Amino acid sequence: MSSVSPGWYKDPAEPTTQRYWDGEGWIGAPIPADATPPDGPPEEPPPPPPEPTPPPGGNPAPMSPAGQVANGTPLYGQSHPGNGYPSYGQQQSGYGQQQSGYGQQPGYGQPLYGQQPYGQPQPYPVQTMPQPAAVAQAGGVLASPGLRLVARLIDIVAVLLLNVVVNGWFIYQYWQEVLPFYREFNSRAAEGDSFGELMRLTPSAEASRLQIVILVIACALWFAYEVPSVANSGQTLGKRLVGIRVVRTDGVAKLGFGRSMRRWNILGLPMLFWTCCVGFIWQFVDCLWVTVDRPLHQALHDKAARTVVVFARTQPPAAPPPSSGGPS
Repeated sequence: MSSVSPGWYKDPAEPTTQRYWDGEGWIGAPIPADATPPDGPPEEPPPPPPEPTPPPGGNPAPMSPAGQVANGTPLYGQSHPGNGYPSYGQQQSGYGQQQSGYGQQPGYGQPLYGQQPYGQPQPYPVQTMPQPAAVAQAGGVLASPGLRLVARLIDIVAVLLLNVVVNGWFIYQYWQEVLPFYREFNSRAAEGDSFGELMRLTPSAEASRLQIVILVIACALWFAYEVPSVANSGQTLGKRLVGIRVVRTDGVAKLGFGRSMRRWNILGLPMLFWTCCVGFIWQFVDCLWVTVDRPLHQALHDKAARTVVVFARTQPPAAPPPSSGGPS
């Protein structure tokens, strides 16, 4: 046991300071050697505050840097000091609720994994492919391929009647030129001539010339019948009778002459090649293309001109002017 009585002495390890000796060891913080020491031993430092206990059923809420509250009310996401209850925004375990975490089942009202809460927008909304502006402008109803074929047949009959009137005389002259050729061909075939000999027979030069004239006039009649009407109203006689019309895919109401002519060129100009059957086959495939095209049921000439055929909208009747209500 040390014989030195308790008191303030210079620290042997640091002579510029003095510390308090309690008879068994140095205690307290050192003070300068020239300072007046207090009476008795130094004061003990206050004990550290106890750590806050976490609320039951979950992790403690994050505290502010100073752990303070404003006007006695805890901030959002903080626990009220001293009461142990979670503040607003924290989950509390109770009836019908469970803490959602790894290996735990969601409680009543909690969404399952991969699902959105009721009433919340879905992260990947289902979107439909937008229709062209022309379809939306016309009511969004495409014309069926059957109606389009019926309208085309009506137009063919109308153009054929025009050819009977305008091209009738040239057709008669052509028939007079080719009739001797067919008679000689049939007679030689009956006599047993070979196929090569029959192929050497050709119509007269006048018949060939009349054939070209008839095709050019027929093509011009078809052009005059279809192009102006489609350019102005989008309807020929056949389309008007079945209630359909041609519109642009960009939503402009009127086709215009240039687009209507470009549309007709794909369908009408191959008529000049009917003599070798190529033009007729092309027109046949073009008209039937609407039955296999998806989703707009476009023919080849529709694709070239960027048009689509829809049901014609009927204009609502004009409302009568409102009466003034006064004496007449």
